[in-house]
Order: sequence, then C-alpha cells, then structure tokens
Amino acid sequence: MSPTLLTALQYYGAGAATLAALIVSLNLGRRITGWAFVLFVTSSLALIGWGFLDKDSEGIGWQNVALLVINAVGVWRYLISRHEVRG
Repeated sequence: MSPTLLTALQYYGAGAATLAALIVSLNLGRRITGWAFVLFVTSSLALIGWGFLDKDSEGIGWQNVALLVINAVGVWRYLISRHEVRG
C-alpha cells in the first residue's frame, strides 16, 4: 500500500474526528450536530482503512469499526429520526 495514501487516511481521520468533536461540544443545534456525526463517520471510515491497510495499526481499525456504528446512530438520531432529542 502506498505510504502517501496511508498517511493521508491517518491524518484525515484524526483531523476530521477532532473537528467533529469540537462541533458536537459547541452544541450548535440538532442539524449541525448531525452533520458533525457525518464528519465522524468519514473519520471512522478513513481510520478503518488506515488501520487494516497498515500492518501495525489493526487496533485502530477495530476501534473505528465500533465508532462507525456509534457515529451512524448519531447520524440517525440527529439527521434522520423525527423524534425529539432528549437532553
């Protein structure tokens, strides 16, 4: 696998997750929080790719498989579901 692609996946995943976490922490409303979860999903996908394509990063891959499911719930809850969000 190309070292450049692996580096891009790694740093995109880290940067996107950091930005998404900042957006969620700002509590800017349901729609913006939902789009932050979409950003989390893209981060998880990048880190899954990096984790399983780089020989020494499988743990990050598995961690992000779990985070992908959690982030998908966030997308469903904040962007798709019509139910009121508690909290």
